[in-house]
Amino acid sequence: MERYPPVSGLGVGGSSPALRLDYGLTPGRPLYAGSNTFEEEMPLIVHVHEGIEFGILLSGQQERRFGDLAVAISPGDTWLAATWEPHGWRISPRGSTDVVLMFLPDYLGEERLGHLSWLSLFAAPPAQRPLVTDERMREEVLALGWQIRREINEQRLGWESAVRLDLLRALLTLCREWKPPVKPEAHTRVRASNLPRIMPALVLVQSERGRRVSVPEAARACGLGRAQFCLIFQQTMGMSFGRFCLRSRLGYVAELLLASDLPTGAVAEAAGFADGSHVHRAFVRHYGCTPGQYRAENRPARAARERRVTASTGRE
Repeated sequence: MERYPPVSGLGVGGSSPALRLDYGLTPGRPLYAGSNTFEEEMPLIVHVHEGIEFGILLSGQQERRFGDLAVAISPGDTWLAATWEPHGWRISPRGSTDVVLMFLPDYLGEERLGHLSWLSLFAAPPAQRPLVTDERMREEVLALGWQIRREINEQRLGWESAVRLDLLRALLTLCREWKPPVKPEAHTRVRASNLPRIMPALVLVQSERGRRVSVPEAARACGLGRAQFCLIFQQTMGMSFGRFCLRSRLGYVAELLLASDLPTGAVAEAAGFADGSHVHRAFVRHYGCTPGQYRAENRPARAARERRVTASTGRE
């Protein structure tokens, strides 16, 4: 697995199934680029991070999950994740190879994809984001993916600029056949420059995942009035602040279900829900299964993998 720059803290594939990752993104280094090869089956892993994520599957099979949306992807397929959006992935028994880019909005700035802001593709709900729709598009995206992988691995002079151009080309390819979920003129208001304005609220929610952050509190953190904050947040993230908070806390529930033996009631309390029945209803709507089913389905695969890792390293 090749990575640039090194990831601080827990990394993908570590012992925790749901990770908050720090990819070292800063204004001076707005890009993280990785090329990953997995040679064995891996259980579901859910993670969140500050950077916007774009990935291309180069070989093998994977499952990508956004809440209750689970998508089986093949070579040439892509996935898009917004900043601080809980999203998961699972590797099939045959393994896979992919390229993954995480970046800050400044990396692409105010570039346009025709009449759309590139951020519009990530601000749309997961089920309505652009997909590869035909074989010609698949071939184009797959070729760009392998080209990005070569740039990452070789790191020749100007490789980051080359990756940026290839990323824009891939997004443009996806955008050409995409039907936005709202009128195009509404997407023109989605600007990458708005994301830093609401970033203090995103960081606040992620740093205090065990409680409900109110709209006035989030607006104050951003130095905005309530109405202005709600408008900018909706335009930039493609959802209301309340929905974003709920999604974040449900991601924390999923993390606790896999990483602990806490009963559902205790998990609900730790994630800021009123009681077990409340989190049960919200979890079913978002993940398409009960908390118990989610734990039962995903923990055995994780435990089996950890036993294999322990055996291969000789640890007790």
